[in-house]
Amino acid sequence: MWKNFGIIILAAIFLSEPAFCAVFEGGVEKTGMGTSSLILDSQTNQPVENVKITLPKENFTTYTDSNGAFNLSAKLNSPSILSVEKEGYRPYSITVDKSVKDKPIVVSIEKSSADDILVTDGWYHLGDDSFSPNSANCSEFHQKASGSFYTKTFNIPARAMSSKYVLIVGSIIGIDSLLAQQMGQNRVKTSYASPPEIFFNGIKIANIELNGDGQRFALPPNLVRKGMENEITIKTGKNMSQTSRIDYDDIEFMNLSIISE
Repeated sequence: MWKNFGIIILAAIFLSEPAFCAVFEGGVEKTGMGTSSLILDSQTNQPVENVKITLPKENFTTYTDSNGAFNLSAKLNSPSILSVEKEGYRPYSITVDKSVKDKPIVVSIEKSSADDILVTDGWYHLGDDSFSPNSANCSEFHQKASGSFYTKTFNIPARAMSSKYVLIVGSIIGIDSLLAQQMGQNRVKTSYASPPEIFFNGIKIANIELNGDGQRFALPPNLVRKGMENEITIKTGKNMSQTSRIDYDDIEFMNLSIISE
């Protein structure tokens, strides 16, 4: 289970009193009252209907009703990534487990800005399909590896007003970096992997050291090309103790978006 390091973790999501639920807004957990899982508008605090709720690993999809309520009827035998999608709102994903059935969650979603860019709302597996059962959250893996890197080009309009953009990695699992090992996110004892790397327009801008939800990475303003194509690339890490061949760290991620601030 993930430990708290500035990211949402499962152990802190569900509170001890049945009458309470966990409330998420902008990646920050709050305490609130509730008896069913809800999706709310972060500005108006009103329910949002017809929001698409998916558990990709479980092949489960449902939608919120007119009261913004939804029910997760899928079996959750292990932690799973839950994705929240609604046109006009920023995509959102969090990690849940079977306790969500007894202690519901309330997710407060933000309206999207004209300058926001959805890079992808898909689910991707990077690596070589060779990993230890002690790897971080490997039981949650959803599909086969598509290679050692993911890349996507997109356009930032010339008319865009914002000069500050942030890449949001909705959810990411499987990282076996040294820091992830030290934080207790996996059970690997004898080796570790280099962290996944983020490149923007061919320049490395960050490492992803930990597994978690809603991680944010600033895009250097001098690299942003307005009115032109831009490119995001994520490369997975490598097993640092393997010298006879390249052993890629298997990871999965979902929901990449670029928001303006």
